[in-house]
Amino acid sequence: MRKPRPTGRSHRKKASRQEGGDKCVLNSSQAKPSVPDGLVRQQKKVVLQASVSPYHLFKDTAEITAFRGSLLSWYDREKRDLPWRRLAEGEVDLDRRAYAVWVSEIMLQQTQVATVIDYYTQWMQKWPTLQDLASASLEEVNQLWAGLGYYSRGRRLQEGARKVVEELGGHMPHTAETLQQLLPGVGRYTAGAIASIAFGQATGVVDGNVVRVLCRVRAIGADPSSTLVSQQLWSLAQLLVDPVRPGDFNQAAMELGATVCTPQRPLCSQCPVQSLCRARQRVKREQLSASQSLPHSPDVEECAPNTGQCQLCPPPTKPWDQTLGVANFPRKASRRPPREECSATCVLEQPGALGGSRLLLVQRPSSGLLAGLWEFPSVTMESSGQCQHEALLQELQSWVGPLPATRLKHLGEVVHTFSHIKLTYQVYGLALEGQIPVTTAPPGARWLTREEFHTAAVSTAMKKVFQMYEGQQPGACKGSKRSQVSISSSRKKPSPGQQVLDHFFRPHVPTDAPSLNSVAQ
Repeated sequence: MRKPRPTGRSHRKKASRQEGGDKCVLNSSQAKPSVPDGLVRQQKKVVLQASVSPYHLFKDTAEITAFRGSLLSWYDREKRDLPWRRLAEGEVDLDRRAYAVWVSEIMLQQTQVATVIDYYTQWMQKWPTLQDLASASLEEVNQLWAGLGYYSRGRRLQEGARKVVEELGGHMPHTAETLQQLLPGVGRYTAGAIASIAFGQATGVVDGNVVRVLCRVRAIGADPSSTLVSQQLWSLAQLLVDPVRPGDFNQAAMELGATVCTPQRPLCSQCPVQSLCRARQRVKREQLSASQSLPHSPDVEECAPNTGQCQLCPPPTKPWDQTLGVANFPRKASRRPPREECSATCVLEQPGALGGSRLLLVQRPSSGLLAGLWEFPSVTMESSGQCQHEALLQELQSWVGPLPATRLKHLGEVVHTFSHIKLTYQVYGLALEGQIPVTTAPPGARWLTREEFHTAAVSTAMKKVFQMYEGQQPGACKGSKRSQVSISSSRKKPSPGQQVLDHFFRPHVPTDAPSLNSVAQ
């Protein structure tokens, strides 16, 4: 029988789970349920404004207009030529334009632009319309998505396409509110991006790049994942979005964060809004104070960070780091290390099968980690050695019947880190030589040729496992002993030129992207 496999658990952050002063704001309505909703919203707004210094806001419409104009002019000159932008700009059919934007936004979640380009091109060639995607099978979707990571994204994208076709008459919702309400997997960021780029709705968006830009421009040093800071960032994005070119403005803000206002070594001298950047102004003041050996004193234009009253300033426990410059903003959120798990997996091969060598693949459950993908037979293990060997042999026999235990050979290990799991695969190999070839497989399993394996819906981790298996076969080119044992060897630090390229192709991280604790690559 098939063994139960681990499932991904959602740890998506909820506003109600935030700590500190944010709870005071949110609980005010809970304490007096009889207060009318409109009055509650006004009270929340008053509390929010009272806790935010004007230093973190834009002082007047002239400053906002200057920000918009500078950013859009820069974007018109410097924007990258990307396939989804070309499709959106050249498509007159609103539903097809929205679909093109939707696909790109889902693919770009937690994924680098350079990686997405080829996948996006293949996807749009195979399924150029919502109707084409709705009629595809999940197996086809998983197969094309293989290697892109976070596989639940593709499944939800197809579910959304089917809903549009079957329930909404083939027409995409036109507003951010209805997009978020009606389409599975579409959160606040994705809905805003589609509505502004495809339909011209003047709605702001906040992704990881925009968070970084806004936190630096307004010197917001508090935790950007907290409820109060998140609310303020969305308010700023809505205030700034250009009413005439909302889609271009939102893309420009994301582009700025991806290519200029990068996490490390930002290119401040190339920034079109540097004159409006509070973080850059802070750097200059700190440098001046340091050069004159004077203690820092708040400027008249600066929010006094030591009063403890402003909830957008860095906490006292996070002092200014002269070596970071503007990268002092935003505050880095603490991340939990991935939990460690161990799995034993076996490449079971029939070298003498009709039509060429065949590999046994089994399908994962329809929910949880790597849902619906194909893998080599595996068992989750807490122990190693003989127990591991026996458990894996039993798993193999549950699929193909009796097997010679002595042929099951341990080849090494492969370490693959998903978003929330560091999974060590103990890799085994077993070749069914001298036996009658098996031509059929039970439900949930397949015998695939090597060529079919490379195009099947399998994860990157399984491709690493097969790479190790092939490297252990007679006649294979042998590398170093270390490379044979583990694929997780450390990589060289990239060169400065490569680091610049990495910044250029940095992925944007929307606030409604799949939680790093809910899906895996």
